[in-house]
Amino acid sequence: MFQAVPKAEGYSLKMILHDWNDTECIKILSNIRKAATRPARVFVVESVVPEHNVPHFSKLFDIHMMCWGTGQERTEAQYTSLLERAGWTAAGSLYPTNRLMGIITGVCA
Repeated sequence: MFQAVPKAEGYSLKMILHDWNDTECIKILSNIRKAATRPARVFVVESVVPEHNVPHFSKLFDIHMMCWGTGQERTEAQYTSLLERAGWTAAGSLYPTNRLMGIITGVCA
């Protein structure tokens, strides 16, 4: 994923980007955009950090991520920024009722 990815119209990244720092995430998302058969979508499935005063498992998991590797848990705005910096257009988000995970969608034409 840091070198190249297969061509496709859709990509699902479940619990992938939280393992990497911003520069590494942008590299992954850029490589996907370069390989994408247009129109294409990318679905980022992660534990999305909610607002500051809302308790959530992702905040505890973020502490774990600080102890291992270069990654971190991110807010929806941070994932959207990564997508846009890699050349994707943010196309919305979806959360199940329990909000344990979220899906941030990017598109490219």
